[in-house]
Amino acid sequence: MNRHELRDRVFKLLFRIEFNSEEDMQEQVQLFCTDDEYGTVEEKDINYVTAKYEAVLERIEEIDKIINDNTEGWDTKRMGKVDVTVLRLAVYELCFDDDIPAGTAINEAVELAKTYGQDNSGAFVNAILTKVKKAQGIA
Repeated sequence: MNRHELRDRVFKLLFRIEFNSEEDMQEQVQLFCTDDEYGTVEEKDINYVTAKYEAVLERIEEIDKIINDNTEGWDTKRMGKVDVTVLRLAVYELCFDDDIPAGTAINEAVELAKTYGQDNSGAFVNAILTKVKKAQGIA
């Protein structure tokens, strides 16, 4: 799988936390990592997806604070579930993942928002991530 496909899988797995209990998420992770409609999921891809998913979860409170500190009139509890999930993944990549360039994290997040969100999700996500990047002093 390429990076875009891996990121898409991480997004979809993170999205499930909005609808499943913490106990149920272990089963969701197992289901998510089995063969899919495109064929067998390679072990290295499963490892990448689950590691990034777990890394985001470990910092979710910190990530949500960063998001909330960079919005006016919005917070993660009021945002659409797609938008907040995209933002969580992107803020993790911007602030805590040195392997992902800032521009790539933002562009990929905007594409995910356009694909899975509402009509204005791409612009909404882009605006917040641009503020986060500036506030965090990310080049």
